Amino acid sequence: MLGAVLVIGGCADPAGERPADGPGLTGGWSTAGCEFLRLPEHMAVAGVAMPVTPAKLEAAMDRIDRAGRAEFATSYAGLEVDQENARAIVHRVPSAAFDDYIRRAAEDTCIVVRDAAHPATDLAVWHDRVLADLDFWTHSGVRIVSVGARHDGAGVEIGTQDLDRARTELPARYGPEAPLLFIQEAPVRPLANPTATPRVD
Repeated sequence: MLGAVLVIGGCADPAGERPADGPGLTGGWSTAGCEFLRLPEHMAVAGVAMPVTPAKLEAAMDRIDRAGRAEFATSYAGLEVDQENARAIVHRVPSAAFDDYIRRAAEDTCIVVRDAAHPATDLAVWHDRVLADLDFWTHSGVRIVSVGARHDGAGVEIGTQDLDRARTELPARYGPEAPLLFIQEAPVRPLANPTATPRVD
């Protein structure tokens, strides 16, 4: 995923031009808006103060999410909001072009950028592949309860009742490089009578 640039004397890029993209900053970074103290915003719900996302931050998140999915799909993994600290966290595979876009889209809001191992588009492929094989795994005796791509780009999280078997058999089918994460999951327990009408005495 990382490209190498060979620079030969007399063949440098013209002044002011930049390569199309590069790996970008690694290890995480924050936009300039994070340098200022930001207090959380709240709204009253049934007499209780609940944190809300500031309008400017929500707009910045929307810009980054839309561009991440459309223009920077090979980098973008996902985002989350930290309402208590009035900031958003963007997860992406390091990309100079996407980093530049995030700086512009953030304006004066606080956006924390963190490294991701995989973009959302790659995880979606693995997610759909496991989902398509659910019948196979049921017949194989590996009980999969949930399948979900992590918004931090870490991998596709597989919730299963058969943790040890899943850790062995899924990588054997999909390959050792498949970005699969396994967690122990209890069986789904349906309500005893979910359609019942409560009695009124």
